Amino acid sequence: METEKMAKPSIDIISHATFIMNWGGTIIYLDPVGGAAAFEGKPAPDMVLVTDIHGDHADASTLSAVLKNAPLVTPQAVATKIGTDFSPTIMANGESKTVNGFKVTAVPMYNLTTERLKFHEKGRGNGYIIEKDGYRVYVSGDTEDIPEMRELDNIDLAFVCMNLPYTMVEEQAASAVLEFKPKEVIPFHYRGTDGKLDIEKFKSLVNAGNTDIKVTLMNWYPE
Repeated sequence: METEKMAKPSIDIISHATFIMNWGGTIIYLDPVGGAAAFEGKPAPDMVLVTDIHGDHADASTLSAVLKNAPLVTPQAVATKIGTDFSPTIMANGESKTVNGFKVTAVPMYNLTTERLKFHEKGRGNGYIIEKDGYRVYVSGDTEDIPEMRELDNIDLAFVCMNLPYTMVEEQAASAVLEFKPKEVIPFHYRGTDGKLDIEKFKSLVNAGNTDIKVTLMNWYPE
C-alpha cells in the first residue's frame, strides 16, 4: 500500500532567499539573514539550512540571534565563514543525512555561464532536497540550470532562483523546470543588481511547456 504523503508545508517569506517552512509542525529556516528583527514574532526553528557564503544567505549575527538549540546544516565554506561559535552539521554535494526526522540531501549549485563563473563555483554551496513521508521539497540555492537540477525527479515543491548577474535568466529557469517537472514551483531570489526578473514571464514559459506544473507566484520583496 502506498504511503500517504505529508501535507505541503506552509511558507512564511522573510525576503529574497530567506523563508520559513512550517512542515507538519516542524519549523525549518532557510538562509536566515536580516538580524533578529526580521524574525520577531516568528516561531523558533527546529532546523536551519544555509546554502552559501554570500551575505544574502549566511550571516553569523542572525544565526546567533535565531538558532537557539536547533541543528544547523551548512556546506564547509559556510562553516568556515561563520566561525567557531557554531557547530554545524557539514554536508557536501551528494551527501544525505537525517535531521530531526527529515532526510536532507545536499545537491550542487553553481554557475555555468562564463561571465558568471566567479560568483558560484561548483562544490562550494548546497542546494537542498528535504524529504519526509514521501513529500520532497527542493531549494535551489544560487545556481544556473545545471545538469544536476535537470536530473532531479519526484519533486513535489521546488524553490527556483533567478537573478542577474549572479544566477540565471527566466528562460534558463523555465527550461530546467520543464525538464525535472516538479508538481509545483515557486520562483524566489529574483532581485538582481538591475532590479527584479520577470516572474510572470517565467510562469508563462513554464505553463506554455507543461500545464501540469503549478507555478505559484509570491511576493518575496514586501515593502
